Amino acid sequence: MDVHPWWAALTVWAVVNVVNVLQASGFLSRVATGSRSINHLLGYAIIALAIPSLAALIGFVRAGAGWLHWIGPVVFLAFLALMVVVDYARPVEFRAPMRYDILVPYLVLFFGAILLMGLPMFRLSRPLWLVTVATTVLLLGSMAVAMRKGVA
Repeated sequence: MDVHPWWAALTVWAVVNVVNVLQASGFLSRVATGSRSINHLLGYAIIALAIPSLAALIGFVRAGAGWLHWIGPVVFLAFLALMVVVDYARPVEFRAPMRYDILVPYLVLFFGAILLMGLPMFRLSRPLWLVTVATTVLLLGSMAVAMRKGVA
């Protein structure tokens, strides 16, 4: 499978892996500190990833790439919009106690973005895809540790 522009595919690959590592670090910081304050700061770095995501999306659309290449950045940008509203602009506590009306779309968009941004690399470059698998396992493992400690 060939994709044009290749730089856009590599950009999306970088974004998904940076998100995985940043959020894994955020979960582990919750375990270490018992607080979400470091995770909140890391959220700003995740928000900044909107810029390369949007650039890749524009590159894919202009090149006429298939939907599988541009859907990941679209879902990620939708997640970021929700995240900015509920975590930064008008903070709402929805994790504890759980507010499913916010939590469900938040998690679906977040994990949907991870899946949809990582999936195309399976056919483009198996070694790069395996890096994404590794960072996703790191993310899920750190989330499980945080959940066990009651700080997720």
